[in-house]
Amino acid sequence: MGESVLWGAVGAAPLLLGAVLAGVRAWPPRMLGIVLGFGAGALIASIAYELWEEGLDVGGPVALAAGVAAGALCYFFADRGVDVWSRRRGGGSGAAAGAPLAIGALLDGIPEQLVLGIGLAAGEGVSVALVIAIVVSNLPESIGSSSEMLDGGAKRRDVLLLWTAVSVVCAAATVVGFVVADLATPELRAGASGFAAGALLVMLVDSMIPEAQRRARDLTGLATVIGFAVAAGLSLGG
Repeated sequence: MGESVLWGAVGAAPLLLGAVLAGVRAWPPRMLGIVLGFGAGALIASIAYELWEEGLDVGGPVALAAGVAAGALCYFFADRGVDVWSRRRGGGSGAAAGAPLAIGALLDGIPEQLVLGIGLAAGEGVSVALVIAIVVSNLPESIGSSSEMLDGGAKRRDVLLLWTAVSVVCAAATVVGFVVADLATPELRAGASGFAAGALLVMLVDSMIPEAQRRARDLTGLATVIGFAVAAGLSLGG
């Protein structure tokens, strides 16, 4: 149990750290776009070399595909719900400005760390490369979302509280995975990996990459490729 608490905290910590870094200084738009592009590339590598391969190996294509569809639909409707809520409040909510990335982090983090906890209970252990890859992908996502919220007028305290809540929920998912490991079938693990992948893919296409392109323009593609290469190298090297 103690191991799941430790690794749950390590996996979720970059989300809160990103919010702190966004509050410490104002990130120039071009630099923030580069950070978002780098994070998008890292998340693409995470989908391809961790979530997709893991799901396919443990539970097969049917459970994985079902999870991908569920994750994509869940993110789509959650994002639309936030958009409707923002418009009803007058369309200028600072908290809603970076909400898509925060939703993506939550819908990715819960199943991803749930699978991590299940793996720990099964004695599979955690590789250093995997932990670094999580940091590489989660940190830019949190910095980008928090900066968007602050630019939109949200209070620093509210941003920190939001990302603290997201971090705690994601960390708790690791403990839950550890506790319910005996009940987790291979299909459930594949579905959880697919859910995270589906949610991330929609978030990347709808929010993260367009925002990176808007801010960094011609440097977006290069930053994305570098992020992909770093995260893929860490995943494959682990």
